[in-house]
Amino acid sequence: MSGGHEHRARGFAAFPARRGGRVRGRSRWSQAWADSVADGWPLGESLPKGQAVARSGRLGPLTVGPGHLSAQVYEGTEEPYTVTLALPELDEARWEALWERTADRPAETDALLSGELPPGLLETAEDVGAGLLPGYGELDAECGCDVPDDPCAHAVALAWQFSWLLDDDPALLLLVRGRDLPSASDELRSVLFLRAMSESDAAEPEPAEPSDAAAPEGTPPAEAYARPRVLLPALPPPPEAVEDATETATGVAADPLERLVTDAAARAAGLLAYVLGTAAEPPRPLSLWQDTVRIAATHPDPRVPARLRAACERPDELDRAAEAWRWGGAEGLKALEEPWHPGEPAAARAAAALATGWDDEDLPEPVVRDNHWTLPARGLQLRYGRDRRWYPYRDRSGTWWPAGPPAQDPAQVLAELLEG
Repeated sequence: MSGGHEHRARGFAAFPARRGGRVRGRSRWSQAWADSVADGWPLGESLPKGQAVARSGRLGPLTVGPGHLSAQVYEGTEEPYTVTLALPELDEARWEALWERTADRPAETDALLSGELPPGLLETAEDVGAGLLPGYGELDAECGCDVPDDPCAHAVALAWQFSWLLDDDPALLLLVRGRDLPSASDELRSVLFLRAMSESDAAEPEPAEPSDAAAPEGTPPAEAYARPRVLLPALPPPPEAVEDATETATGVAADPLERLVTDAAARAAGLLAYVLGTAAEPPRPLSLWQDTVRIAATHPDPRVPARLRAACERPDELDRAAEAWRWGGAEGLKALEEPWHPGEPAAARAAAALATGWDDEDLPEPVVRDNHWTLPARGLQLRYGRDRRWYPYRDRSGTWWPAGPPAQDPAQVLAELLEG
């Protein structure tokens, strides 16, 4: 049974440094993960060292994907290196066995179809040999620290920080074993559908003798379905053509209808991408201002921005906001309007990338404020978005305007700005 979705790794922001306090997560999911890690690894001295690293803030953003976890390790001024944990994905037969067993348990079925991991799913998975937690010897660690400990403290820290993620998103247990939550729900629905079809076939009665008589009121459904089908009446003739096509039959002009159709199609595409698993989240409702900006940025009719500018409360900001939406969508608009402080690890990574990403020795140090990296003398600016992408900006008469598409590498964005 195939999941039917393209699995993509998910990224999570780095955990800030923690001073003291508990290392284990709060939920039963995170505690079960931590127990399995401790049981499956010969931790020894690596355990307290790893817990200290987990609390130190030295691990960068976490990446979670089918069969692996990874993060960058930052040790002082040295170049960061990668630590990775590998966990075997479950094969198709085990996933199918898990959903067959889950379908026997209505409470677990209802919870999973509602987008939640049912509490008994761990036990159900163990019953059919499809354990979601790492078994003994399953978790394999690889790290660039060159420390002879196996596992090293960085690998233990990554395992512990993953348990913290499970506090908020236990469905990551499915993802690291090879399924995201939408795929799991779809496969469970397929099992339920096939069962319903089988039960329907088994309960289907023998066909009755054909009869031209209509089924009298109160005829049992089985007998009614067995009677011969009656042809539908012929369709009525089509309406006559309208002589003056410029007149509207409904009183609604054509271009508002076109906007509504375009908007509905865009929203349907976003929902479909989420249902099919190509988008991590369903499209979120937009505020009045965001929706105004979106329409101004995406509608092909040049009259639309002018109408919106005349009607909205922030007419002077609409053109620049629409430009930000064209380059980066809703996240691009946030980068324009919402300053935020990304934290020291992100700042250190940006500084390292920018220091090695250009050849111009005369390029001055950027002025850093919140998530803005500015080169005032060049009239250039980079903005770090909450989606971990860098957005280019250019000074136009004292106002910063979006100047191109975002990218993950700040040096790449800066190079394109300098070339432009």
